[in-house]
Amino acid sequence: MRRPFAAAMAGSLLLGGCAGGGPRSIRGEETLTAGVRPDLPGIGFRRPDGTFEGLDVDVSRYLAAQMGKKVRFVPALARDRERLLRDGDVDMVLTFWLEPEWKQRLAFAGPYLLSYQDILVRDGERGVRGVRDLKGRRICAVTGSGAAEAVTVERQVPAVPVAARSYDECMGMLADGRIDAITTNDTILAGLKTRRGAGFRLLNARFGERRTGIAIRRGDPDGCEALNTAITRMYQDGAMAAFLHKWFGSSGLDLSDVEVPQFEGCL
Repeated sequence: MRRPFAAAMAGSLLLGGCAGGGPRSIRGEETLTAGVRPDLPGIGFRRPDGTFEGLDVDVSRYLAAQMGKKVRFVPALARDRERLLRDGDVDMVLTFWLEPEWKQRLAFAGPYLLSYQDILVRDGERGVRGVRDLKGRRICAVTGSGAAEAVTVERQVPAVPVAARSYDECMGMLADGRIDAITTNDTILAGLKTRRGAGFRLLNARFGERRTGIAIRRGDPDGCEALNTAITRMYQDGAMAAFLHKWFGSSGLDLSDVEVPQFEGCL
């Protein structure tokens, strides 16, 4: 669903819309510590030298700069990200689906990205054209991601989840035939495909909208509003469109219409 830009700006241009965020508000930090995925090429990826690259890295730098802050990065695998926030090791974690279960335990700014769940298969696979074709097929289930459950539980397609620790491990299993497909955000799959090159095909099935937000500690509405204001500016000045083309422009992902998020309330 396409949404007018005005909807994204509503309630987000002023920082004073929410009550004080308490002593641990991210607005009081000089340097924001951002948890980003180290295993998702194009989204968040840790290079051999220990530095990070990807969409979430560029987004974090942009948001921090808009808030007048520096930023440092910490690897946040799917299975670790809630613990990192609860223990205070990070101030925010990117690439987090806005799901009711997680909203009971964490607060969220954004979403900063609207995408869709999609499917990646081997290039020669012609029997899988959409989510229903995953019936009886082996799909990768990365611990803590929730993507496999979106197929087997949410859509009630009886696929066969195969556990993995990371999407890099998923790609290895897809390449050697241990699984039949990987399903998750189309941007994640586009990044994996771009990094691996030939041999894989993104179906463009687009069977579920995924609202990707920034998880923060609960009780920081001012910090949430500050992030939402910066996200609005990121779309308004074209920075987000530039980031998406930078990381996914050669993947075949349709970027002709960058969707603007409609923010949820800050609690």
